[in-house]
Amino acid sequence: MSALLFAPYTMRDLRLVNRIVVSPMAQYSATPEGHATPWHLMHVGNLCVSGAGLVIMEATAVEPRGRVSPRCLGLWTDAQAEALRPVLAFCRAHGTAALGIQLAHAGRKGSVARPWEGQETVAPADGGWQPVSSCDLAYPGRPAPHPLSVEELAGMKEAFVAAARRADALGFDLIELHAAHGYLLNSFLSPLANRRNDAYGGDLPGRMRYPLEVFAAIRAVWPPGKPLGVRISATDWVEGGWTGDDSLAFARALKALGCDYVTASSGGISPSQTISPGPGYQVPYARRIQQEAGMPAMAVGLLHDPDLAEQVLQDGAAELIALGRGMMWEPRWPWHAAETLGASAPFPPQYARSHPSMRFGDPAKPFLERPAG
Repeated sequence: MSALLFAPYTMRDLRLVNRIVVSPMAQYSATPEGHATPWHLMHVGNLCVSGAGLVIMEATAVEPRGRVSPRCLGLWTDAQAEALRPVLAFCRAHGTAALGIQLAHAGRKGSVARPWEGQETVAPADGGWQPVSSCDLAYPGRPAPHPLSVEELAGMKEAFVAAARRADALGFDLIELHAAHGYLLNSFLSPLANRRNDAYGGDLPGRMRYPLEVFAAIRAVWPPGKPLGVRISATDWVEGGWTGDDSLAFARALKALGCDYVTASSGGISPSQTISPGPGYQVPYARRIQQEAGMPAMAVGLLHDPDLAEQVLQDGAAELIALGRGMMWEPRWPWHAAETLGASAPFPPQYARSHPSMRFGDPAKPFLERPAG
């Protein structure tokens, strides 16, 4: 049986060389103006020559208050877009991975220091800002956010649209909309964070309304041949919070609006969450979305065992496998997975001596398909 992990996959006009996706991973390494730096060229460029089929860049803010930290990447100005061009140029010249970007807004979890600086709240006087959210309910331990008015929500939606237009002009192949992990759009979805009493709160349709409006607005300006997906927290892991059934309803609504896939992550809305992570612990949520909602799912979460990743695909629980921390630990994971599964993966010609026939003198054991670029 051939390995599905290394089979091509097509979404709209985008053809991926395999089913391996590099998850968005925040780097907290932009300039104070939100511009990409040489770190991004190294980080993203390294991932684009890894053999993965798709690399999705980190959560990128659509307005200044949408950053998690004052050093997060942004796409609310043309200057920020220009700072990303060298990164994309390198990836196009040397990699075979398709390039995606995750558009995001931190919401009530914004204005904190970088993780290695303690992640404490950054006051406005020190370069921070008052966070915004669906209502004035604070993330535990953080300042109360400003509740966005209906008029402000309309403006925020336009900020997402403007960022999507810039992403298209830069040549990104795919957008993933971040509606997970307690950030702004997730704060509308979860009853643990949304206490509004207008059309954007209350019951499930009300809480889904704003994220769906944002998705529809992006889909309307994003080219029809380019995929648009959504990352969700499939459960809050907290009693009384968002559930797997809610995720099914949301996935069905997204499908009706032209969504191409859902990444089934989880948690992040509350520090009270109770999670027992283990290999493939989020796969059941991807399986339900794919099999019950009829929406292509991207599975994520401790899937760094190639045999497990392959089994998820063979079982029909997902169409795509995403890795984040696993790719940080093992940046050539796709090559090693290909060797394990008897498949092939792309590689840059500069790394040809890493091929098994060069390393071990065994030309009968090829696992690297062809040079990138």
